Amino acid sequence: MPQPEMPDYLAVRVARRERLATDILGLTLAPIEASSLPPATPGSHIDVTLPNGLVRQFSIVAHTAAGYELAILREASGRGGSRSVHDDVVTGDVLRISPPRNLFPMATGASRSLLFAGGIGITPILAMAEALAAQGAAFELHYCTRSAQRCAFLARLAQAPYANRVHLYHDDNPATGRLDLASLLSKSTPSQHLYVCGPEGFMEHVLSLARGAGWQEANLHAERFHAAPVMAADDGSFEITLARSGRRIWVAADQTAIAALHAAGVTVPMSCEQGICGTCATRVLDGEIDHRDMFFTDAERAAGNQFTPCCSRARGAGLVLDL
Repeated sequence: MPQPEMPDYLAVRVARRERLATDILGLTLAPIEASSLPPATPGSHIDVTLPNGLVRQFSIVAHTAAGYELAILREASGRGGSRSVHDDVVTGDVLRISPPRNLFPMATGASRSLLFAGGIGITPILAMAEALAAQGAAFELHYCTRSAQRCAFLARLAQAPYANRVHLYHDDNPATGRLDLASLLSKSTPSQHLYVCGPEGFMEHVLSLARGAGWQEANLHAERFHAAPVMAADDGSFEITLARSGRRIWVAADQTAIAALHAAGVTVPMSCEQGICGTCATRVLDGEIDHRDMFFTDAERAAGNQFTPCCSRARGAGLVLDL
């Protein structure tokens, strides 16, 4: 199904394309129509419209005078986004991107920050390390990869002014040691913050050990590239009512709300299709929501006035939307 165009898109040119590590491609996206791109804070990402028509989110590694730096892992089992980057994008190409959004912001006033990266999870974590170093803040970076060949930014980290605060671990090289989370997490304080990004299992391991060590939930921050699928064998059909026209649209048990809306000719912007980015967030006027996103906070979910139709559903007969 064709996807609606991203609102407020920016045109950028691929100024640089380089191999950063095995299966990891680096891109620098330079501005075309302006002298600079919108500012990007550490943890920010952009939506990129790819040559094959897909829209995918990529963390900004750095925002320099040259543009946005990205690092993208080729995922053989993915849905085609990363393969399009690796196979189709070349230097000089013009791409559409969204302005930066930050769903993984850094806390202010931390006495110390622990940064954990697994594989391609280094992308937002490196931006945080650079910012913390520039601020003269206390932090440590722990970066786990399968091998040195799959470790992006290896030389960059080795040459960084904060290199003595970087700890690398490679699965295929016992000499690099093992990540001793129990020791690292044992001395939590209310002013320390933890940031983690990487494969789901890696993040859950770090977060669960941190919780067990007494870390406060508010001090734990994670960036997920993929939402964990919600298995619900009892999913039923439900009805969507469009408040502005009174039109009713049926959502089948095996269909997403946004697919039903698009099939009925109702345009709702979407991007990640996984409940991560919030692009499709839609106002709900009535009905109980079965939230399955990773975008809204607990308080926003409790308010019950917005949902992500790409993955969330109705708890009951239906929802009335402000459409």
